[in-house]
Amino acid sequence: GYALDPSVDNPEAATKYIGSVEEAEKNQGLTVFETGQRKIEKRKKFKENDASNIDGFLGPWAKYVDEKEVAKPSEEEQKELDEITAKRQKRGKLEDDKPGEEKTILHVKEMYDYQGRSYLHVPQDVGVNLRSTVPPEKCYLPKKQIHVWSGHTKVGMFVSIQHNSPFNFLSAASNFYKTEESLWEVYGDRRCLRTFIGHSKAVRDICFNNAGTQFLSAAYDRYLKLWDTETGQCISRFTNRKVPYCVKFNPDEDKQNLFVAGMSDKKIVQWDIRTGEIVQEYDRHLGAVNTIVFVDENRRFVSTSDDKSLRVWEWDIPVDFKYIAEPSMHSMPAVTLSPNGKWLACQSMDNQILIFGAQNRFRLNKKKIFKGHMVAGYACQVDFSPDMSYVISGDADGKLNIWDWKTTKLYSRLKAHDKVCIGAVWHPHETSKVITCGWDGLIKLWD
Repeated sequence: GYALDPSVDNPEAATKYIGSVEEAEKNQGLTVFETGQRKIEKRKKFKENDASNIDGFLGPWAKYVDEKEVAKPSEEEQKELDEITAKRQKRGKLEDDKPGEEKTILHVKEMYDYQGRSYLHVPQDVGVNLRSTVPPEKCYLPKKQIHVWSGHTKVGMFVSIQHNSPFNFLSAASNFYKTEESLWEVYGDRRCLRTFIGHSKAVRDICFNNAGTQFLSAAYDRYLKLWDTETGQCISRFTNRKVPYCVKFNPDEDKQNLFVAGMSDKKIVQWDIRTGEIVQEYDRHLGAVNTIVFVDENRRFVSTSDDKSLRVWEWDIPVDFKYIAEPSMHSMPAVTLSPNGKWLACQSMDNQILIFGAQNRFRLNKKKIFKGHMVAGYACQVDFSPDMSYVISGDADGKLNIWDWKTTKLYSRLKAHDKVCIGAVWHPHETSKVITCGWDGLIKLWD
């Protein structure tokens, strides 16, 4: 190529070109636009621009005339491909359709004592009326660790305490391939009573029924299982081929046969235990459903999702009657109802605990925002003290954070675990007892 030399002022100079001078002289200094060498042939398209020709109309989607057909595998290659895909599908079906084998291990010598009472019998000699529905008048800050349950060898996921008679609690621990739920004593020898093994992948949520005689577990193996707390037997299994992220029994005594589960496919599914059938679907969320909490004397329930919204539903009506989503809102993967039923504490992914009213308008209480902990990326449980004095939560640093409810001041930070402190529950009948669990596999009792 060549070009005019801009540094040559005199047009009569011997050479006024730079680059290939011979080519320049041969073409008499004509540019590519003048020689016509740059003429590019436009690719031709098939034409059919008549929109009234419904079947034949091509418009802007027409192919080019010289466009070749898409390459296809030969017959032998196609046969090979079909075999591979068939094998994959078969393997996938075998893995997916097979629920984990259920078994249970009893860790105490006798299931019944000399009076024929099982380990689920409420103890009378612990100094606390465990059947009382009246919360303690005044609660105090837990100061020190008084017990460690160290039976889990895997990562602790969360703690679920039975509120009606809280002398036992359930914990789930898992790595992604194997999981187990364990039933522990809160009082006495604080033993591990029974282990329930039945999921092939990590457990995501567990929920007691009102009496504590049964509980549901939801896991990444896409199964929900109903267990007998006393015998350890798996009573029934439920699945809709999606991953259940959270599960809750309806707390009404006359609806203990019904439960709802938030699924990975954006739906909340309602099952009837007696028939094993799905009886209702709540399908309005735009992301996986993370939490379900019953409010307003169990007439309604609140759900949060990966779509960063909070929705309120009337029981059995599949249309949300309240939808809360602000541009500033983050995902809220852990929600707890306050003991007086008036407030919802939501663990927000921007390192805050937000408080929403749980009656009528479900408005955000801007005066009550709890900060100072780091939870972004972790679904750390949040809980209230029974007298509503304190709010507690674990965090990513393994600390147990305790705030004052009235002033929202961070009162105390206890180093609870070496890794993430994922679960924190205040005992509903005690003034200062808190149970925490962490990713170090330990469960701890604080007083």
